[in-house]
Amino acid sequence: MSGPLVRLLLERIHRHGPLPFDAFLDAALYHPEHGFYAQGAGAGRRADFLTSPEVGPLFGLVIARALDTWWTDAGRPDPFVVVDAGAGRGTLARAVLDAAPACTPALRYVCVERSAVLRLAQEDLLPLEPAANALGPVAEGDDDDDEVWPLAGSGPIVTSLDELPATTVDGVVFANELLDNLPFRLLERTPAGWSEVRVGATAPGEDAALVEVLVEVPDALASEADRLAPDAAPGSRIPLQQAAIAWLRQAIGTVRRGRVVVVDYASTTPALSGRPCPEWARTYRSHDRGGSLLEAVGEQDVTCDVAVDQLARVRPPDSDTAQAEFLRAHGIAGVVDDARTGWRERAHIGDLAALRARSRVGEAEALLDPSGLGAFRVLEWVIPPARPAPRRTTGR
Repeated sequence: MSGPLVRLLLERIHRHGPLPFDAFLDAALYHPEHGFYAQGAGAGRRADFLTSPEVGPLFGLVIARALDTWWTDAGRPDPFVVVDAGAGRGTLARAVLDAAPACTPALRYVCVERSAVLRLAQEDLLPLEPAANALGPVAEGDDDDDEVWPLAGSGPIVTSLDELPATTVDGVVFANELLDNLPFRLLERTPAGWSEVRVGATAPGEDAALVEVLVEVPDALASEADRLAPDAAPGSRIPLQQAAIAWLRQAIGTVRRGRVVVVDYASTTPALSGRPCPEWARTYRSHDRGGSLLEAVGEQDVTCDVAVDQLARVRPPDSDTAQAEFLRAHGIAGVVDDARTGWRERAHIGDLAALRARSRVGEAEALLDPSGLGAFRVLEWVIPPARPAPRRTTGR
């Protein structure tokens, strides 16, 4: 028996025809009642998959150190706005705040989470305040035209939104494993050229089911696919990550001075075209791989490796490093060395401090694992971009 979301999709398809894959994925992940994230699913040890913040607080501690570096690079603005895009239940935010970075007095921490259920869960972890306290005027003075803004040094102020702020800020937009969850269109190379993979339906009735349907693509879309994956063989598939591109464009437009940082599975379109689709468009459920993309709709996560070459259409990243390299650059080794020392000194006591030290060592191993989380890519866009050095000319 099909679930309620599948029945809704079948009705929509029978009325309007096969759905583009991004429309199907948007419903599967974000339908306001039956979508995967709308039901409160997602990251966590008791949920469906584990991301770096859920491994333990060490990731957030290192990110706090990175924030201090980026704050200094930006000229130590106050307020310093950190937008945690795809914040989920607020696990990363809690770890960053607990680490007490030097930028704390200037910090305005904005959790952005589309799921209303997950935003509600943030209240259990974070001291949330109205958005205006972090991003805009918080009160009115004696004159209605006078606006009172948050005082310098009054941070941290934490708030939560369902989308990126509709303003420009000095600070950082940080997205950990967000872009891989944004809907994408799906194309397949056939002997006759490119076709679009859409989601159709079998004949109406009790046994109706979702099926893949190949449809002809416009010439402009076929040309774009040829440009992205010119050597794709028949049978190859590629994602068109228009939602990720739109998100990056908006994120860069949000930052006046600072940077956008994306941590995610990453590849390139040509590389993806050379791999079977299930290797880069994956599903997860209860900490295990899920079924096909059309199975358990709304009950499993769907992720897609981020095509960096497609993001570069907005602007090439200023840096592209492995997560392990990024964490080492921001001091994880020193933190772990201190933890090992603490464990050696207190292991015979076995108190909470000793157990915390041992746990930190284990967290580092997971975060730096080159076959796991350590292989994630960290992409950074510095804003404003560095100006190229002027060319030197020789006069006669």
